[in-house]
Amino acid sequence: MYADLALIAVATEAMIGYPDAVFRVIGHPVTWIGRLIAWCDKAWNSETLSDDERRWRGIYVLVLLLAVGILSGLAITAVFEEFLHDVAALLLCGVMGSSMLAQRSLHAHVAAVASALEADGIEAGRRAVSMIVGRDTTSLDEAAVSRAAIESLAENFSDGVVAPLFWMVVAGLPGAIAYKAINTADSMIGHKSPRHLAFGWASARFDDLVNLPASRLSAFWFVLAASLSPGLSVHRAIEVLFRDAGHHRSPNAGWPEAAMAGALGIQLSGPRIYDGVEVAERWVGDGRSELTARDIRAALDLYRAACGLQIAVLVLIVLVCWMF
Repeated sequence: MYADLALIAVATEAMIGYPDAVFRVIGHPVTWIGRLIAWCDKAWNSETLSDDERRWRGIYVLVLLLAVGILSGLAITAVFEEFLHDVAALLLCGVMGSSMLAQRSLHAHVAAVASALEADGIEAGRRAVSMIVGRDTTSLDEAAVSRAAIESLAENFSDGVVAPLFWMVVAGLPGAIAYKAINTADSMIGHKSPRHLAFGWASARFDDLVNLPASRLSAFWFVLAASLSPGLSVHRAIEVLFRDAGHHRSPNAGWPEAAMAGALGIQLSGPRIYDGVEVAERWVGDGRSELTARDIRAALDLYRAACGLQIAVLVLIVLVCWMF
């Protein structure tokens, strides 16, 4: 296990995030991975190929991304361990690993939606939430904007925080980078458009697989955080989790969304519009549906508590490992 590495990474990301100055100079690892995926899509995903051929090429892309992620992580770790003291190598690997996490930036983006609604009204809220969701936001009312922001918070807690940290604990820096490559591929080519239905099939299915443990773990963190938060219901969180998580269109996103919906006593998911087409989705939770910016703030409180619990457990794991 690499709990010490993961603890350094998550603590670094919580304190400083990914500095804008660094991004302006060198970009971000996810943007580098994105460029590779975009090149593969352009070079290998020809519309003249059959679906079977495109599906096989999508599998090759997945293998390439896994190889790049694992080998780059191994190379970085090996170089640091070769030329630096063990402690310095661990610290630098942890700092680099922090770029695989998004707990600070996720909080900032979701909080921006609440601030926009509170300060400037529905139009500002729609613009803010459009930055973090893929659905059509032009006709959303305050309840729908708030719901979209909370759903994004719950789902991305699993994908952007818990999952990369989980794989970092299990497989070190190579595991975290490989996971991030898979997750980025799913977001870029893993959807069901005519161009990517076959080509992105492997990335989408493998992303479902590697996110399975983290989605369940993220739901657990929300339930545990609810038990420690005044005014929230751990009983309702557990009830909604086991009743509604399987109703979600995603095999994984339903878990953190259901836990959050139950804890806060609200409804999430439901019908929404993508590319001008209304998509019928079942509701998750049986609480209030008329949500406001205040509900986004409550969701952020629960999110911070869940992040804090995750860090606290990592501290305990590291202490136990040091003792034994």
